[in-house]
Amino acid sequence: MTAPVDPVRRPRRRPLRLRPNTAGTGRWPLARVFVVGAVLAGLVAAGTVALGATAMWRLTEARAALLDRSGPALLAVKDLANAQLEQETAVRGFLLTRRPQYLEPYHAGAGRSQDAVNRLRAATEALPEIGPELDAAVLAQQDWRTGYAEPVVTGEAVALGPDAGLVFFDRVRRTTGALEERLSELRLDGREQLASAASFIAWASAAIGVTLLVLLAVVGIGLRRLVLRPVSDLAAQVREVVAGDTDRQVDVEGPREIRELGADVDAMRSHILRELDHAQAVNRRLDDQARELERSNRDLEQFAYVASHDLQEPLRKVASFCQLLQRRYAGKLDERADQYIAFAVDGAQRMQQLINDLLAFSRVGRTTEGFGRVDLGAVAAAAVEQLEQARNEVGGEIVLGALPTVPGDPGLLQALMANLIGNGLKFHRKGVPPVVRVDARRDDGMWAITVSDNGIGIEPEYGEKVFVIFQRLHGRDAYSGTGIGLALAKKIVEFHQGHIGLATGDGPGTTIRFTLPALREETAE
Repeated sequence: MTAPVDPVRRPRRRPLRLRPNTAGTGRWPLARVFVVGAVLAGLVAAGTVALGATAMWRLTEARAALLDRSGPALLAVKDLANAQLEQETAVRGFLLTRRPQYLEPYHAGAGRSQDAVNRLRAATEALPEIGPELDAAVLAQQDWRTGYAEPVVTGEAVALGPDAGLVFFDRVRRTTGALEERLSELRLDGREQLASAASFIAWASAAIGVTLLVLLAVVGIGLRRLVLRPVSDLAAQVREVVAGDTDRQVDVEGPREIRELGADVDAMRSHILRELDHAQAVNRRLDDQARELERSNRDLEQFAYVASHDLQEPLRKVASFCQLLQRRYAGKLDERADQYIAFAVDGAQRMQQLINDLLAFSRVGRTTEGFGRVDLGAVAAAAVEQLEQARNEVGGEIVLGALPTVPGDPGLLQALMANLIGNGLKFHRKGVPPVVRVDARRDDGMWAITVSDNGIGIEPEYGEKVFVIFQRLHGRDAYSGTGIGLALAKKIVEFHQGHIGLATGDGPGTTIRFTLPALREETAE
C-alpha cells in the first residue's frame, strides 16, 4: 500500500492589472480629434449656412425690388399718364362743344390721377430715387390744371383756342415720361440684380455641395486613418494570436485610445499565457497523481484479492478449528478454557465480518453492474425480503411508500436499502416493536428518500460522526456491527451523485434522508 496522494492545490488567481500604453503620447487622443473635428465641421457648416442665407437674401431682395417695388410703381405711372391723357381729351372736347357730358371723363380722370399719385408717393418710401421726377410730374400736372383746365371748365378762359393748353400739357407729358423712364431704368436694374442673385445662389449651392463633399471625404479619410486602419490592424494581430501565434506581441499604431486598447489586449494575452502555463503545470501534476492513484488502486485491488482469498482462507481455518474445539471440548475443560475458546471463535467471526464489510466498502464504484433504470420499490422489496429473518426476530414492521424509478446501480441501491432498513430494525427500543418506513418525494430535480424508524434515535451532535467509517455510538455488547454500515451508505449515495444526512423527525427514532437524481425525462418535464 502507498501513502495517500496529496490533493491538488487550487491555484491562487492573480488579478489582471492593465497598464496604459504611454508610448507615443504626443499624438492626440480620439476625444480631442473628434472635438477639434466637430469644431471645424461646425465652422464649415456655419460658413455654408451663412453663404446660403446670404444668397437667399440677395435673391429675395432682388425679387422684391423687381416685383414689389419697381413693378407696381411703373404700373402707377402708366395709370397716371392714361388719366392725364383722359383729362386733357375731355377738356379739349368741352372747349370745342361746351357740352357738360365731356366733363365727366375729366372728373373721373382727376380721381384716377390722384390715386396714381398716392400710389407713387407710397412707392417713394422704397424707391427714393424717383422722388424728384415724381415731384416734377405732380407740379406740371397742377400747373396744367390751374393754368388751363380749371379756367376752361369754369368759363373764365373763353378766348382760349383748342391748342392753348398744348404748352401746359407738353410739360406734363415730358415730366411724366421722365418719371416712367426713371422707373424703367430701376426695373432694368432690378432684373440685373435678380439675375445676379440667381447666379450667386447657383454658385453658392455649388460651393456648398463641393464643401460638403470635401468635408465628407476628409471625415472618411480621417476615420479610416485614425480608427478603421488601427482597429483592422489590431483585429488582424488578435486573429494571429487566436490562430496559435501566442508569442506574438500585440502592438498597434494610432490614437491613444486604440494604442491603450492594444496594450490591454497584449496584457490579457500575457496573462492568459501565464494562466495557461500554470494550468499545464497543474495538469501535469494531475496526470502524475492520476497515475499514482491508478497504481494505488491496483494495490488496493490486489489487497482486496488477498483479503478475500489469502487472508480469509487461514481465518476460516482458525474459526473452524476453534468452533470444533468449542463443540468437542465444551464442558470438559475448566471454565476459563471454555471462555478463551469462545473469545477466539467470536474474534474470528468478527474479523471475517469486518473483512467482508471492508471489501464491500472498497468495491463501491469499482465493481458495478452499470447504471440503468432502477425501480426503488422493487429494490426496497428485495431488501425487505433479505431482512425477513431479522424482522421476525424483533417482531418489526416495514412500511414501503410509493418509491420512484431512478438511474443507478441496482445492486448498490439494494445494499443501500438493506443497510438503512436493517439499522432501523437493529437499533430499536426495548419492549417496543420497531417500525421502519420508507418514503419519497420530489425535490427540485432530485428524489428525496427518507428511512425513518421509532428506535433509539441519534443525537444531532453526532449527525456527521455516524457516517464516518468505524465510528460507533454504542459498544459491541449492546449492538453488533463493524461501524461501516452508514459509511458504506454514504459512499453509495455519493457514487450516485446524491447526498445523505441525518434529518429531524416529528417523533422518536431516527430519520435518514438521502437524495438521488431523477430521470432525465422527468427533469425535462
